[in-house]
Amino acid sequence: MKNRTSVLIVGGLIILALIGIVGSITANPAGFIQKIAIMALIGFAIFFVVRKFSNSSPQKKDQRAFLKAAKQSKKRLQNKSGEPNLKSSSLGPIATLKKNKSKRKPPAHLTVIDGKKGKKKNRASL
Repeated sequence: MKNRTSVLIVGGLIILALIGIVGSITANPAGFIQKIAIMALIGFAIFFVVRKFSNSSPQKKDQRAFLKAAKQSKKRLQNKSGEPNLKSSSLGPIATLKKNKSKRKPPAHLTVIDGKKGKKKNRASL
């Protein structure tokens, strides 16, 4: 076994931790519960502070925009492949044209990135 010493060290630390926890519970149970509660509160406070600052990153906004676009395209595909409504089929193509004109697409929030258009590629001549 290659990592026998590391297994023994980790096992020893776990056993010492369990002995310390049992000793703390038997000596002062109220103090032990209080310490655990304080550690949990501090952990939750740190978690929420980190989460609040990490949510404002642009990557999260891009991810939300991507998920929204995916839902819209999924809904659009389901509408195209689904069964036609009885109302639209009975009214004919005129009603569908009027219906399509009244719908407006939400503006696409896309930006154009200008690349190196003027630079020619370095190609080897054969």
